[in-house]
Amino acid sequence: MRMLKLTCLLAMLLWILMGVSVRSNAQVGDAASLTAKVAALFANYDKPGSPGCALGVIKDGKLVYTRGYGMANLEHNIPNGPQIVYDIGSMSKQFTAASILLLAAQGKLSLDDNARKYIPELPTYQKPITIHHLLHHTSGLRDYAALFGLAGSNFEDTSTDHDALKMIVRQKALNFTPGDEWLYSNSGYFLLSLIVKRVSGKTLAEFAKEQIFDPLGMKSTLYLNNHKRIVPQRATGYTAAERASTGGSFQIEMSNFEQTGDGAVQSSLEDLLQWDQNFYQPKVGGQALLDQLQTVGVLNNGQKLDYALGLYVDEYKGLRRVWHSGEWAGYRSNLTRFPDQKFSVACLCNVVPVNTTQLALRVADLYLADQFKAATAPSAPMATTPAPITVAEEGLKHKIGLYYNPTTGGLRRLTLRDGKLRIDSFTPNSFELVPLSPDRFRHPASGNEIAFASRPDGKLQLRLTTRQGRTEIFEPVAAATPKEAELAEYVGSYFSEELDTVYHLRVESRGLQFFIKVKDGQGHPMQPAFRDTFITSGVQFEFKRDAQGKIAGFMLGAGRMRDVRFVRQSK
Repeated sequence: MRMLKLTCLLAMLLWILMGVSVRSNAQVGDAASLTAKVAALFANYDKPGSPGCALGVIKDGKLVYTRGYGMANLEHNIPNGPQIVYDIGSMSKQFTAASILLLAAQGKLSLDDNARKYIPELPTYQKPITIHHLLHHTSGLRDYAALFGLAGSNFEDTSTDHDALKMIVRQKALNFTPGDEWLYSNSGYFLLSLIVKRVSGKTLAEFAKEQIFDPLGMKSTLYLNNHKRIVPQRATGYTAAERASTGGSFQIEMSNFEQTGDGAVQSSLEDLLQWDQNFYQPKVGGQALLDQLQTVGVLNNGQKLDYALGLYVDEYKGLRRVWHSGEWAGYRSNLTRFPDQKFSVACLCNVVPVNTTQLALRVADLYLADQFKAATAPSAPMATTPAPITVAEEGLKHKIGLYYNPTTGGLRRLTLRDGKLRIDSFTPNSFELVPLSPDRFRHPASGNEIAFASRPDGKLQLRLTTRQGRTEIFEPVAAATPKEAELAEYVGSYFSEELDTVYHLRVESRGLQFFIKVKDGQGHPMQPAFRDTFITSGVQFEFKRDAQGKIAGFMLGAGRMRDVRFVRQSK
């Protein structure tokens, strides 16, 4: 009897063990399949002779998957990985915002304070700029990094807090009245770093180390405010080589900028795990700080944004998403959090070009496939979005042409290719619009909606509505094709007091070109758009004429900055 019981017990134990083995094999198989799918996303960077990325998948407070793809340093054959340190670019802004909130919690400042209370060097504009405006990108300040570029600066040039502040306070006008619009601006977050320094008596690098990085055990994380400082285990930034003479497929792309606030944080996957977990089990700032960090801004008209404090807060496939990306020199980064699922993806790369935001979402697609919901509309304009339809080419031809926004200076070009309507901003890449009705389309990349309406004169007006419900109106303009004799009218030297820079315009073999201070010796071709307006690499020149009809100067615009004035010095 005892032997029978023992036999039954052994049989039951064997059955249990077999069952466990079967389940484990299934789990191992699923994990292997998932790993293979993730690896396929990074296959282009998973090469010995290539820079690449470090990927971390965080679930319930643990790094459930981490791997480096490609090399952190090509000269010394060091691979990417979870302990390698990367420049995370604009992902740094959330740490700057957290520093400001910590000072507010200590009673040392208020988010409603006028920025001039701490930075009296700022000009007095039409309406006070508050700390809130700086945090939410609603200040209207022109982006100092873009201004540096237009003044002829490069990544490798050394720039300091003094240089950045000097550029910002030199601007005589804002892009818009504070609070009226949202436009991403690095100037606001740089100024926040100065506020931290002037209020606390410590640099942002010192303050963040003491108040955030050290308490969270982020031992490898720092704000780099000295380009000569050695950062242990830091990856080198790279970009595709421009010329074969560089000796390989890649060349080093590093920055010597020393200002902080808008960027400059160096961090690793393992350290970002600690920051990510602070949103669930707060050690720094408490729940109140975390709630503030994730509270979106509001425009003067009451419209809510999808930008909080150094973080975007929106939805992806029906799930709440909190995220930010970074792009600086040869680095790209993204940290995307799905808070309700306690799931995050961190992607840090040391090569350009790479879209870390899309990579992070593709990884999330694999891990959260069974949890996504039907996407909910973020605003009324998108609430009634119908399913795509087919529109005959004949119904699209009258929509092609140029459209100009007189408020922002923005241009959109509509073209036809293979019977499909496409849109671009005079850049190499155009996007095929998805028709929702004969006069209503969706932009496939941004999700923005494009609608056409007839004007009293019979021409079409283009209305662009963002996913958040903001609407921009573009009027039709006639394309210009000036001849060489007409281009000569624009030749001359032009000075900008706001940039402290001279542009020289000449007619060369490739048409009208501009040279910055003539120091680079390289001309930049200017493509005609409409009358007295030219485009080159996202920079827009709008020439102004005097009472006699002669060219007197031009206004320069480039995405994050509008209407920088240049005055003609000579022909």
